[in-house]
Amino acid sequence: MARSSKTHKPRPWTFYPLAAFFGLFVLFLYGPMFCIYILSFQGPNASLVFPMQGVSLHWFEALFGQARTGDVGGAFARSLPLALIILAVTVLFSVAAGLAFRARFFGNSVIFYTAIGSLVVPGLVLGVGITLLLQLLGWNAHWYSSALGAHLTWTLPFGLLIMFAVLSRFDPRVEEAARDLGASNLQSMRFVMIPILLPGIIAVALFGFTLSYDEFPRSTFTVGARNTLPLEIWSMTTNVTSPALYALGTVTTAISFFIILVSLTAIGLIQRRRQRSMRQGPRA
Repeated sequence: MARSSKTHKPRPWTFYPLAAFFGLFVLFLYGPMFCIYILSFQGPNASLVFPMQGVSLHWFEALFGQARTGDVGGAFARSLPLALIILAVTVLFSVAAGLAFRARFFGNSVIFYTAIGSLVVPGLVLGVGITLLLQLLGWNAHWYSSALGAHLTWTLPFGLLIMFAVLSRFDPRVEEAARDLGASNLQSMRFVMIPILLPGIIAVALFGFTLSYDEFPRSTFTVGARNTLPLEIWSMTTNVTSPALYALGTVTTAISFFIILVSLTAIGLIQRRRQRSMRQGPRA
């Protein structure tokens, strides 16, 4: 067989300083995180700095054992359901609003800018405002009520913007073809639009979960007497001087990355299935 006559062009000199700059950026971004992950696997006589003092899972056991220094289990039991509720509400309202805004109606611009206006309000200020409103109404702050509303002011605008971007690429002729073939509005939505929009819906769900799970400023004054996980981590920084704090950071990061991995895997499987269906063509 004849050898390929193609030759690789040499890289320009600018490639190497830009690559070095990017490497330093990645190191600056992820270096502190990996330091925390490594130090969380120390032995019982560990310190908060390098060098490591042994290797074990001692500090992970200390988080949920009798010797734990904070209410980690309770905080996690509040943050996870809250994030799941936020996920469901964000997906429901974002999809509904995205579909509604496909057609122009009176006051649509005012409603849109009002919906995303909370993005420019500092989270701490918004949390204080919600707390003052609750006091005027005589209600107590709880993670399942006031914190839920505070988190929605953060997740709903992102979900709405994502759905606008997804629907802007949706070809309405596909929906029209389904109706021409006799599909009702419900059937067209269920069997045509939802499967096509599903990767974008998963992205909205991912944003809703992660933004709520990690939210700190909007939770500070709205969760009431019992902390969510970010607030519990913050409180541990004032009274915990052990690698248990590092272990907690490792666990929470692992959960976040697991959710992201599951979401990206689901999107990839949907895209692969769609491409396979397009190659096979319509069934007889």
